[in-house]
Amino acid sequence: MSFKRASGILLHPTSLPSKFGIGDFGDNAYKFVDFLVSAKQTLWQVLPLGQTGYGDSPYQCFSAFAGNIYLISLEKLVEDGFLDQKDIANPPKFSDQKVEFGRVIEYKLPLLKKAFENFRHTDDEEIAAEFRAFCHENQFWLDDYALFRAIKFSQDQKSWQDWDEDLKLREPKALEKTKQELDLDDFAEKFYQFAFFRQWNQLKQYANEKNIKIIGDIPIFIALDSADVWCNPSQFKLNEDGSPKVVAGVPPDYFSKTGQLWGNPIYNWDVQRNEGFKWWVDRVRHTLKTVDIVRVDHFRGFAASWEVPGGDKTAERGQWVNVPGKDLFNTLKWVFGDLPILAEDLGVITPDVEELRDGFGFPGMRILQFAWGGDSKNIDLPHNYIPNSCVYTGTHDNDTTVGWFNSKAGKGSGRDTKQIKKETDFCKKYLRSDGKEIHWDFIRAVLGSVANTAIIPMQDLLGLGTEARMNLPGSTKGNWYWRCSSKDFDKKLALRLADLVELYGRASEK
Repeated sequence: MSFKRASGILLHPTSLPSKFGIGDFGDNAYKFVDFLVSAKQTLWQVLPLGQTGYGDSPYQCFSAFAGNIYLISLEKLVEDGFLDQKDIANPPKFSDQKVEFGRVIEYKLPLLKKAFENFRHTDDEEIAAEFRAFCHENQFWLDDYALFRAIKFSQDQKSWQDWDEDLKLREPKALEKTKQELDLDDFAEKFYQFAFFRQWNQLKQYANEKNIKIIGDIPIFIALDSADVWCNPSQFKLNEDGSPKVVAGVPPDYFSKTGQLWGNPIYNWDVQRNEGFKWWVDRVRHTLKTVDIVRVDHFRGFAASWEVPGGDKTAERGQWVNVPGKDLFNTLKWVFGDLPILAEDLGVITPDVEELRDGFGFPGMRILQFAWGGDSKNIDLPHNYIPNSCVYTGTHDNDTTVGWFNSKAGKGSGRDTKQIKKETDFCKKYLRSDGKEIHWDFIRAVLGSVANTAIIPMQDLLGLGTEARMNLPGSTKGNWYWRCSSKDFDKKLALRLADLVELYGRASEK
């Protein structure tokens, strides 16, 4: 699928401002859409919207289908009559600069439970019918997920691998007995998902009516502790006791000298292919109802996966194992037609990955922050871009542009002082920059390039430093918590961006 010349902002909903400790689908999300419109943007990119677990990473979720219930707006629940205004009148004092995930859960979960109780006793037949329709439409994943979450709460959030053997291995009698015992909790989980998708779909509709398309994100792999793996063990390379034979990761690279050990189970692609990739078809269909365009994370994993022995502590002893990506995407194309996919093709890219990407016409990614470590042939330099590509100043895995430019050796950089100076000198020379507004120099470079799609992280638009970094790959603490403030949706900032967008032919068309 070819993409029109356009640009957008990367901002995950958790990073939106709110007085409840975490961004949500409330009024500030709509204000951000209005900010995008005033800046003449066409795209809003988000990270995966799934329910996060330990570590709070949106790339390690309890389901490939369910939404993160802590993104539900409490104020919208009041508007819908599920809560009373007095229920949310005196929230705790939360940081307005970062998400305090533990405190947010402690505050919001009891209120979500109260909203469920109010819904459970509603006499509003219209909303009840809407809920029943949602449950019916999403039954293929919702029933399993709701039971999975209900059991997890009853088991003090333990991984399903630590449950009693009969539940762990899904013995029918044990499942039926547990479902009856946890019926109300199961019901509640379905309501939370109903509320999540109801609010998200309303927000998405508002954005679409404003000519803003949502770019979502499909992580290639699924968390081991997820409803998907628990309910579909044959789809993954697992031992008889449910433990993974091999786990996913990537070999040593720019981000880590020992590689990245993600720990996700690997798909049993033979089984998936024999079943016509049904699980993937369901997943993509669901995702395309939720977003307009899909960024496929770790695209190279559809050509071959870096499989690491299940018990290893680093990713160094992994090996590449071929994956039937061509068969998968042929199936998806047959079902859905043209696929609105952006391929995250970073890292070690081999000819088979390029062939898979280009064979289906998927745009690849270019990262301007990666452009300065080589010579003039570096593919991340703007003069080497091609139209069918998506270019970023940086991604959620990068330092901010300002943070990168001001980085010091040994402080999250991985580069020595000499290398840092070499890269920044090359950067200033190439961009004809004095470095005073390096983030705007980066923004101008990506917007002015031939790449059809240009995306700017909100942190770069604001010119923030390393303190606003979203994620440091290979680390497990201090990630995913950055938040912006309502004053950041500034009219002058929007106009400055709009001027560049118009100059380089990326302005939205009414």
